[in-house]
Amino acid sequence: MKLSCDRQKLLHAFQMAAGVVPARSPKPILQNVKLEVTAETATLLATDLEVGIRVEVAGFQVEVPGSVLLPMNRFGPILRESSDENLYLESDGAKTWVRGDRSEFHLPTENPDEFPEVVRFEEEKYHRVPARFFRELVRRTVFATDPESSRYALGGVMIELGPEKLIGVATDGRRLARQEGPAKAVAGHGNRESTIIPARSMQLLERTLVDSEEEICLAARENDVLIKSPKVTVYTRLVEGRFPRWRDVFPKVESMTPIEMTVGPFYAAVRQAAIVISERQRGVDFQFADGKLTLTARSAEMGESRVEMPIAYDGKPLVVMLDPRFVSDFLKVLDLDATFTFHLRDAESAVVTTTGDGYSYVIMPLSRD
Repeated sequence: MKLSCDRQKLLHAFQMAAGVVPARSPKPILQNVKLEVTAETATLLATDLEVGIRVEVAGFQVEVPGSVLLPMNRFGPILRESSDENLYLESDGAKTWVRGDRSEFHLPTENPDEFPEVVRFEEEKYHRVPARFFRELVRRTVFATDPESSRYALGGVMIELGPEKLIGVATDGRRLARQEGPAKAVAGHGNRESTIIPARSMQLLERTLVDSEEEICLAARENDVLIKSPKVTVYTRLVEGRFPRWRDVFPKVESMTPIEMTVGPFYAAVRQAAIVISERQRGVDFQFADGKLTLTARSAEMGESRVEMPIAYDGKPLVVMLDPRFVSDFLKVLDLDATFTFHLRDAESAVVTTTGDGYSYVIMPLSRD
């Protein structure tokens, strides 16, 4: 194999692929990124056997096609530290030469034929999903997962695929995040009862879907899922187990009191009130009354706080105690000037927050005892 390449383009693609490479593995060959080059294409491949990625790279001039294994902990620093615009790569299967205008490296390499196959996207049935929406779904749900759960499969985001829409749901038992948006089924594609994509894989997808205007193809299979954008294909095994019947526990907002709020001022008030909470006393009281929201918190070791802000509410007084960390997690993924609706019933019932673009979030209240 012999070629030259644009260093910055290769660095960007290599960093995407390296997100899958395991830091430690009983199979040392997995700590490499494989580069496959033909006369027309150059592709980087990486896998830890649970997740795999294929990244197409531009900016290559190929003299001799072939493949090579690039060690992540040595080739990555070469790409980052080099100041050369172009690099020249050559490999004979046992050693790889990396040359710039003012630098040269000789790296031992393993046999690329022994690297595990990384699945290609060859599905005929799949869903077409706007990349912008899917990235938003990841940001708005993945924080609510619980990788430590043993009772349910809560370590990922559960995906439901309908003929014209996609729903993503994540929960750790104390809060639940749900995002709905457009998706188009191709050739009647659907999914089995519980398609749960691991949280780590969802975060990888958010990083790789950098072009917000493109569409992705998502194919859910029995034990895994494939997601393909124009330049990147990600394969991941699914989380095994049973996801909770979330619709059975999702509160009906029609019977709750709605209060319109703006993200920025509310987020600032929550952060202020939370300054005095402790691990033992982590609740903040949210009291709505007389056109005003009052947030109060106290803990024996940290002190007390009281924060007020005006709101458009003049109904009967309502109060609920919530963990401010869970409230902040919802607010972090919204624009500061966005508005949302805060739905509540009483001190013992779950709170529901909703936006106008298909996002809803449920928080269980804390007990005053």
